[in-house]
Parts: sequence; structure tokens; C-alpha cells
Amino acid sequence: MAAGKAKTEAIDPASARALAEGRHGDPFAVLGWHDGRLSVMVPGAVQVWAVPEGGDSVALTGGTDAPGVFSGAFPGGPYRLRARSADGTEWEWDDPYRFGPVLGEMDEYLLGEGSHRKLWQVLGAHPVDHQGVAGTHFAVWAPNAERVSVVGEFNLWNGLAHPMRRRGATGVWELFLPGVGEGAAYKYEIRGPGGKIQPLKADPCGFGAEHPPATASIVRRAGQAQWDDGAWMDMRARAQSVDAPTSVYEVHLGSWRRGQGDRMLSYAELGDQLVQYAKWMGFTHLELMPVSEFPFDGSWGYQPVGLYAPTSRHGTPQDFAAFVEAAHKEGIGVILDWVPGHFPTDPHGLGHFDGTALYEHADPKEGFHIDWNTLIYNYGRTEVCNYLTANALYWLEEYHVDGLRVDAVASMLYRDYSRKDGEWVPNKFGGRENLEAIDFLKGMNVAAYAEAPGAMTVAEESTAFPGVSRPVHDGGLGFGFKWNMGWMNDTLSYFQRDPIHRKHHHGQLTFGLVYAFSENFILPISHDEVVHGKGSMLGKMPGNDWEKFANLRAYYGFMWGHPGKKLLFMGQEFAQGREWNHNQSLDWHLEAEAPHKGVQAWVRALNTLYRDTPALYRHDSRPEGFAWIEAGDSENSVLAFVRRGESGDAPVVVVANLTPVQRDYRLGFPEAGMWEEMLNSDAGEYGGGGRTNGTVTTEPTDWHGQAQSATVVLPPLSVLFFKRHA
Repeated sequence: MAAGKAKTEAIDPASARALAEGRHGDPFAVLGWHDGRLSVMVPGAVQVWAVPEGGDSVALTGGTDAPGVFSGAFPGGPYRLRARSADGTEWEWDDPYRFGPVLGEMDEYLLGEGSHRKLWQVLGAHPVDHQGVAGTHFAVWAPNAERVSVVGEFNLWNGLAHPMRRRGATGVWELFLPGVGEGAAYKYEIRGPGGKIQPLKADPCGFGAEHPPATASIVRRAGQAQWDDGAWMDMRARAQSVDAPTSVYEVHLGSWRRGQGDRMLSYAELGDQLVQYAKWMGFTHLELMPVSEFPFDGSWGYQPVGLYAPTSRHGTPQDFAAFVEAAHKEGIGVILDWVPGHFPTDPHGLGHFDGTALYEHADPKEGFHIDWNTLIYNYGRTEVCNYLTANALYWLEEYHVDGLRVDAVASMLYRDYSRKDGEWVPNKFGGRENLEAIDFLKGMNVAAYAEAPGAMTVAEESTAFPGVSRPVHDGGLGFGFKWNMGWMNDTLSYFQRDPIHRKHHHGQLTFGLVYAFSENFILPISHDEVVHGKGSMLGKMPGNDWEKFANLRAYYGFMWGHPGKKLLFMGQEFAQGREWNHNQSLDWHLEAEAPHKGVQAWVRALNTLYRDTPALYRHDSRPEGFAWIEAGDSENSVLAFVRRGESGDAPVVVVANLTPVQRDYRLGFPEAGMWEEMLNSDAGEYGGGGRTNGTVTTEPTDWHGQAQSATVVLPPLSVLFFKRHA
């Protein structure tokens, strides 16, 4: 038939019925203008007209055996549609099926290859002007679907209204919906293999979400168009190197502090109150428990559904970006907890997304976490690794986030993690290592460090897996830092003991130095230590009230003196008395009580000394920055060591007395001269007894293997820092 000659036959009846019944997998082959005929799908309409620019309306005919499908001869050219319902309501709109594709050939190629580093720029919902019309472009990966439709308030959540265009072998479906803009709620209706309709799915790449418990995605723009944090970004690489002082304040945004009426604070309020508090306390970084949208408050964010959407509990994506900018303006980095190890089974989430095990493994021995009742990503699928790696880059690029702390890395590295014999599938070599997850983590780290200069990645990893923080090109996993879970478990166990028994467990404090420089470690006392009936940090300490506070100050002092970066969970810095509860604010009234105020002042002083003293941070990850002075005095529960920086940096001697007995103690010093007591956890301002030393002068008496020594007062349950005078 010659081009432009109008067809006289009606739309193919089988195609019309397939459209009306939601079975048609290629709607653009039928709907819209084709060779002189216009066909449309308008559920609920009884009459439909095509309205050409500058011309008279043209009535389209509907078939009785295909409700909602209308067709008729039409000469072509720009047009809109007008419809009337049975109750006489009329409406007019631009026909989505008159618009061409939005995705380009290069996008299609990269999507098909599973190598699209900026996946979020093509998938998800993007407000755009397309062919001169404003609307939103939707795109989603569902390779095994028979049909995918966008549903929302704009089409009364009717999956028949807007079936999408399939982009060849990529498995991606797309549709431009004119007139749909920011703030619109939407989901995807997916007809899986065999015609089974899945539960309505939220957008895996959606940038916004409804406030839980509602579960729809929201059309939002990602990130922030204009940033004003250039000064921070220019110096970030120096501020986050292994040679920099790093002291992290871990925060759950929903319960750090509550507003009037027990409401959660907004990102704007947190950008003021939380950022200023962290700055006042001397922390260098905030680490946020997961902010990716999650349906269940009780998961604390560790069961995310919307990996690309900052949780709406505190505001919009732009509000979150402004929070990050506020932190940067005060010289504070922002680290996000990131969860690529598992995802929840909520019906609107990724599970069985297109009617098949798409993001997860089909076999529960590979694809289901028994501990958390969650699904495990299929890291052997290129598109899944692309989705996760792009998500890491998304937070680093769109929100200027400074680091990602990767949750539960051990569960990713081992196929038999928390499984009994017969409950797991060996790798292709018969081993327990998850080779695909290892390759994914390596690739993610390489991409993160290449695409976001100065950013960091941190592994929460509790095993002896080698080279976690070693570069990939040196055979490692490529993380910048690793949480030192062994140090935390040993030292916390020690400090929980009655001091009378500590002499038998002295090695719990010294053993960490055997491996302290095998990785770039962060010393974490995290939220995991104050939940699930474990009580608070203060509650773990033995003794009477005074001794509990003294023990806690001593523990923090030992931690800040020890090699490794520092991390405290919120509330621990002022010795909250009760266990953390995600449903309520921290007990800020305790700041007014002297013992709690003293611990808070102690942590603030530790942060200040740490940041101002190169000997305490320069070689956190190298053995030349540490030497024992006294590691073997278990009988007195005393230990001492020296921390060193570069040549010219004044050394610091740290000494701990971990019994409730004051000691006049001869202490070896590595250099002759005057040593100033910089900090003493027993000082009155920290809630101690005020037994301090001021400045001590050494004498040439060999002690502790040192040529110089001096007698110092070691108050009960105390840690002291002495710095060599220049």
C-alpha cells in the first residue's frame, strides 16, 4: 500500500482483543498512527475523537468485542485525543503512542551488555520534554514479562491504559507519558510468563517513594542541580585518606532526635541540628544507617526496597542533597550504609519482579537468607551487578556522598554463611566462596574509586577473608577500610568483666595488635552493640555507678589511643543509660546530668586531641606508628604504648590502668624530657576524681625497655595521654 493512503479495514480484531485484555506485548505495533489509521486504547471511554492541530475532530470507532479500543482513518500530523465516559465526563490529552522512543542506540547497547555505569539516567521515571511536549519518561527492566504497563493516579491504576514499548533484546520497557510530572505516584503492572499478573511493583530505579506504609514510587528528580560544596570536594581525598584523622558518628536519622509531637526531623532540620552537633563534638564524619527507601521501620533501613530513593520520611531527594551539602559546608563527610547483600520479600519489591527469579536466585539454597528472611541478589547475572554498581555510583555522584559502608559483606563472600551442611550450593570449584559476589565487590570498588575521586568504601566484614582493604590490582577486594569486628568483640568482652578477673584476660586488649596493620581498620562500637537485649554501653560496664562511668571513659580512651579510625553510635557519646529504641528519641535530657555530661566532654576532648595530633592518626594503618611500652603487666591490668607520626611529629604515650585502684607507677618513656599530660579520663571535667599529673620530666632510669622513665599517678579505671614537649 502506498504511504499515506488511508486503510479502510478496522484494526485487527485479535490485536484489539489482546489490547483490551492486557495480553498484547507490542502495543506500539498497533496503537498510534500507522499508515493512515489511528488506533487508541482508552479504558472507560464510550466515545473518542482525534483532534488535529487546526482541524476538525475526527470520531474514532470502538469495537464491542474489545472494550476501550478505538480506531479510525486519520490523515496524520500532530493531534490530541478527546474522550467521553458514560457519565458524560470529557477529557483531553496527548496520545503517548504518537511519540517515538526516548532511549538511544548507545543506551540500548549498554543496557543489553549490562555495562551502563549511569543506569539511573536511563531507567526509572524522568520528567522530560520530548518532541516538544512535557511529561515523564518511564523505563524498567523486565526481560521475561509478556506485558508491562505504567499505572498511577493519572490512569486510575488501570494496567490496560498504558502498556509500554519493549526495547528489543535488552529486556527494557519504556514509555513517555505526556502531562505526567513531578509528584505523580506510580507503579508497574507486569504480566509475567504464562499471563500471570504480578503484584504491582515499585520502580527499582525510582528516585522517590510514598511515605510508608504506602508503597508507590513518586516521580522525582534525583540529587541537586547546583552544588555549593566545592571547598569540601576539593579537599575530600586528603580528608579521607588512611593518613587522615577519621572519627565517625553513626546515626539513625529517625531516632537521633524527635521534633514536637514525637515526629521525625526533616532533612533540613537534621542539616542544622545534627550537623552542628557533630561539628561541636569534633567528629569528622556522619555515617547514616540506610536511607534508601524501606517499608518497615523495624528493619532500621537494612531491608530496602527503593535503592535509588532517599527515604521520604524526612523529605524529598533535593532535601537530602541539601543535608549532605550542609554537612560539607561544615567540613563533615557523609557515609551511607549500603545494602547490596540482600533485599526483602515485600510484594511491591524486587522479588519475582517479572514473574521469574530475576534479581534473585531461583534456588533458595543460593537465593534466600535464613537469618533475615530476605532474598539474595544473583551476582552471576550481569544486569544485576550493573544495577547494584550503578546504584553505588548514583549515591556518590548525584548526592555527593563521601563513602559507602557496605553491610554484611561476610554474608556475601561465603555461600555457606549461616547455613548447615546440605543447605548451600558450592561454587564451580566445590568451594564455599561466592566467586560471583567477590567479583561484584571488586568491580564495584574499582568503579567507585575511579568515578568518584576522594570517596571511600568500607566493609562490614567479620571474618579473616584476606585483603579486604587491599587494592584489586594487588589481589584484594578493593575496599578503602574494613570494620575491625575482632577488636570490638575482644575489647568489649574485656571491659564487661569485673576488674578482679581482668588480669586473666589481658590478651583481649593486646591481641588486636597482632593483626592491627593487616587491613585499613575502623574500630567500630556500632548500633549492633546496643540492641536486641544487649543493653547500653553504660549498662555493660561493671561496678557501681561511678565505676561504670569510669570504665566507659577508659574504654573510649583506649579506643582513641589504639591504631585505627574511630566509630561511635549515637547516644554512646553521652552514655545513654537505656538500650537504643528506633521508635523514640535519644535521651537528650541526660546531657544535663554531670556523669553523662562528663562522658560527652571526654569524647569531645578525645576527638579534638585525635584531630590535632598527627602521632595519633598518621600511621593508623602502619606498624611504624605504634610500639608497646608495657604489654605484659596483666597482674596490675596496666598497659602502655607509644604512638608516632612522621619525623618531627611529637610522639604520644598512652597508658591505661584498668583496675579500680590508684597506682604510683614508674613508666618508661621513649624520649628524654618533659611530657605533658594532654588528657586524663579521671579529670574532674569528665566526671573523674581529679587525679592528674600535669607535666612530668623523665630521668635516665631504664624501665619497660626504655632508657628514660618517670613516676606517674595512674588513677583508678583511667586512660592517660602524654605528649612530648618540643
